Amino acid sequence: MSRHPSFGKSSGGAAKRNVLKRFERLAVLKKLNRFDVEVKKKVTGLPKTPVA
Repeated sequence: MSRHPSFGKSSGGAAKRNVLKRFERLAVLKKLNRFDVEVKKKVTGLPKTPVA
């Protein structure tokens, strides 16, 4: 029995993501000196980051 074509290829997850996870976003903000751990303790309201 064969797989249905809608399941796609096994290498489908190798595409570049255009959305960062929270820890990745914090790392970018820290590198740009736009995030201070002591001041910013809220979970929401992070500034936008450039995705390179």
